[in-house]
Amino acid sequence: MSIKVYVPRDSSALSLGAHDVAAAISAEAQARQQDIQLIRNGSRGMFWLEPMVEVETAQGRVAYGPVTPDDVASLFEADFLHGGKHPLSLGLTAEIAWLKKQERLTFARVGITDPVSLDDYIAHDGYRGLHNALKLSAAEIVKQVTDSGLRGRGGAAFPTGIKWNTVLNAPAEQKYIVCNADEGDSGTYSDRMIMEGDPYVLIEGMTIAGLAVGATQGYIYLRSEYPDALHILNEAIDHAYHAGYLGENILGSGHRFDLEVRRAAGAYVCGEETSLLESLEGKRGLVRFKPPLPAIEGLFGKPTVVNNVISLATVPIILDKGGEFYRDFGMGRSRGTLPIQLAGNLKQCGLVEKAFGITLRELLEDFGGGSASGKPIRAVQVGGPLGAYLPESQFDTPMDYEKFSEIWAVLGHGGVVAFDTSVDMAKMARYAFEFCAIESCGKCTPCRIGSTRGMEVMDKVMSGQNKDENIALVRDLSDTMLNGSLCALGGMTPFPVLSAINHFPEDFGLDKAQVAK
Repeated sequence: MSIKVYVPRDSSALSLGAHDVAAAISAEAQARQQDIQLIRNGSRGMFWLEPMVEVETAQGRVAYGPVTPDDVASLFEADFLHGGKHPLSLGLTAEIAWLKKQERLTFARVGITDPVSLDDYIAHDGYRGLHNALKLSAAEIVKQVTDSGLRGRGGAAFPTGIKWNTVLNAPAEQKYIVCNADEGDSGTYSDRMIMEGDPYVLIEGMTIAGLAVGATQGYIYLRSEYPDALHILNEAIDHAYHAGYLGENILGSGHRFDLEVRRAAGAYVCGEETSLLESLEGKRGLVRFKPPLPAIEGLFGKPTVVNNVISLATVPIILDKGGEFYRDFGMGRSRGTLPIQLAGNLKQCGLVEKAFGITLRELLEDFGGGSASGKPIRAVQVGGPLGAYLPESQFDTPMDYEKFSEIWAVLGHGGVVAFDTSVDMAKMARYAFEFCAIESCGKCTPCRIGSTRGMEVMDKVMSGQNKDENIALVRDLSDTMLNGSLCALGGMTPFPVLSAINHFPEDFGLDKAQVAK
C-alpha cells in the first residue's frame, strides 16, 4: 500500500519552492523504489514553515518543515515515510500548538484535503450543507444564515441574512450570486487560501446562496493576480458539474445553478461591490450611486447577492451544523470566527482562524511570536491599506467589529500588518493619500482631488513647512473625504492618516498639545 505524502500547492508554498520539493520527493522515492502517493494539498497557514511536508502514518499525519530539495535525501535516510526523527521534524501536525489553539470552521479542510478531489471533499463532510439546504425552503435557508449572526467578511460587516432576505423578496425572473474574490488589501490572503486550498466549500456556499434567493447564475470575480486560484477553481467547477453538484438539475432536485470564474480588472476600487458589478458587465470599474442597492438592482439591473469569499465559504458549515452552532462562537454582535491574516514584521506570519474576542496582543505575541527584527512592535494596521494604525496602548482591544469601531478603527478583511520601532509614521500617512490617488476611480471629487492634495500637504508637513496650519488642513481635507466620498476608498483614507497623526505625533514633529488642537 502506497504511503501518502502531502506537499502544498498553495501560492505561498510555491513561492518558497514547493514544486521543487515535490519533484525531489517523487524522484527520490522512485530511485529508492518506495511506493508513495504524492498529494498536493493546501497550506496549513504556517508560512514560516513552508514548504511543509506531511506524511500519513499509523499515528496520524507527521509534519516536516521548512523543507528544501536538498533536505529530501536526508528525510528518506531518516525514514520520514514512517514518521522518523529528523532535524526538520515538527511532530504530529494535529498537535502543533499554533494550529491546536485555533477554531477552524471555515478553514476546517484547508491543508487536509486534496483541493480538487471531490471525493476527498465529500469524505471530509463536504456537501452536507447543500444536502440539508435542498430539504429546506428558500426562506428557511435564509433564516439559518440570519440566525447564525454571519456578517460580511469583506469589510463592511453587513448581516448576510438581511442581504439575502432582500434579494429573496425582490421580484425578478433572473437573479445572480456574485462572489467578490478581488482580494486586494495589503496583508490579506484568506480568500486566496480558500480558493486554492478548499475550492468546493466556496462552490457549495454559492450554490446554497442560489437556492436561498432563487438565483440560477453565479460569478466568481477573481483577482487577476491569482493564476493558481484560477486554475484550481476552474478544475473544481468542472468536477462539480460532472458530478451533478452544478448545472440544470442539482442532485436531481430540479434546481439549477451555473457558476463561472471571471478575472478582475486589476484595480483596487473594483473590490467595492458596485464598481465590481460595472467591471463584471464589461464596463470601466466606476462606483455606482446608491440607492438602488445591488440587492435590488445589481448585475445587469437584476437583484444580486454580492458577498466576499469567506462569507460564502462559511455558509456550508452553517447549513450543516445549524445557525445556533455557529452563533455560539464569538462575542457581542460579532458571531462565529474570523480568519485573521498575520503579516509584516512578525516572526510567524500566517493564517489564524479564531472566534471573535481574541485580542490583538494575543495574536501578535502568542501566534505572531513578536517582531521578526526583535525590536518592539510600535504600530499595527488592521483592515488593509485604509485601516487605522493602532499603537501599543490599543493592543488589548478584542477583535470585534463594535470594539474596533469604538477606537475609530476597522476590522475589515482581517488583515493584520505589524511595524516595529523603525517605522516612520509620517511616511505611512503620506502613503495612504498616495494609495488613494493611484487607485481612485475618479468619479467623485473628494477622493480624486482630495487624495492628491493630501499628498502635497503631507510633503509640506514632512519638510517642516507651517506645520500647525498644514496639519489643520490635513484634518479639514480628511473630514471632506470622510463625509463626501462616494465609496469607502476615499471615505476610509482618513483612517490611517489621522490615526498616524493622533497616535504618533512625534513622527510629524508635533507634540501632544499640537495634536489636541
